[in-house]
Amino acid sequence: MAVMGISRFERFFKAAGGLDVDKSDLRRYHEFLDAKLYDLLLIGQAKAKANGRDVIEPFDLPITKGLQESIHRFRRLDEEIEIEPILKLLARRPPLDLALSDVTEEKLPEIAGGLSHALSQAFRIMYPDRRNPQTTQWEGVQRIFDLLL
Repeated sequence: MAVMGISRFERFFKAAGGLDVDKSDLRRYHEFLDAKLYDLLLIGQAKAKANGRDVIEPFDLPITKGLQESIHRFRRLDEEIEIEPILKLLARRPPLDLALSDVTEEKLPEIAGGLSHALSQAFRIMYPDRRNPQTTQWEGVQRIFDLLL
């Protein structure tokens, strides 16, 4: 990731959760984002198939009330940080059996942003005194997201 992208992510995590992240955190973050987007899309694919469709629509994705609120918070933060263009590159579509509709494809960066905001908040809740999360904290937060998504 370019230096400009790294500095935007650092600002985003500082603004969203008061976290200080570094390059190793960004690698972990990218792995987290890939895994959680895949999980959401996998469930969306199952729902689309169950309804006899061959395209995954936004309403197929299991977007909870909490994740929706995080997406809204991300939008407000993104107005000043402008990280969504970078998320378009990071929010890669994993290989699935079904195609994504254009609308679903367009929503992936915002969903990635909502997941990112929720991630920063999870660190603040689980480790309120930790400003620079380490491997142990990343693993703990990841386990919580794995339980919920």
